[in-house]
Amino acid sequence: MATLFISHRKADVLIAERLAQELQQAGHDVWFDDWKIDIGDSIVGRINEGLTQSDYLVLCYSASGTSDWVDREWQSVLMRQLSDHSIKVLPVLLSGGHPPSILKDIAFFDLLNDWDKGVQALLKAIQ
Repeated sequence: MATLFISHRKADVLIAERLAQELQQAGHDVWFDDWKIDIGDSIVGRINEGLTQSDYLVLCYSASGTSDWVDREWQSVLMRQLSDHSIKVLPVLLSGGHPPSILKDIAFFDLLNDWDKGVQALLKAIQ
């Protein structure tokens, strides 16, 4: 199974965690910040470990826009892709919003309008 990094805004933590749980229940190794960063850990260090060990970045779009952390995560993955590292961005419409302009050509999964269909499409893409 694949290793997935869930990139989300703190404002969407509950719905992002629901997604993380469903992906984990499907057998994938899921990196979710609340599960992987403990008190005393270096936040940047743990995120870097998660990103470098992941096969996919699940990029959650939010109605409230992006955050500095989310931007750094997807930008880091984009740079890794340009350097021939194998990690793929899988955008999901979690609570609304739009992708950054540079990522608009990447098809996304709509969880906002049909959660079950979107999760199934995401799981199919991960295979």
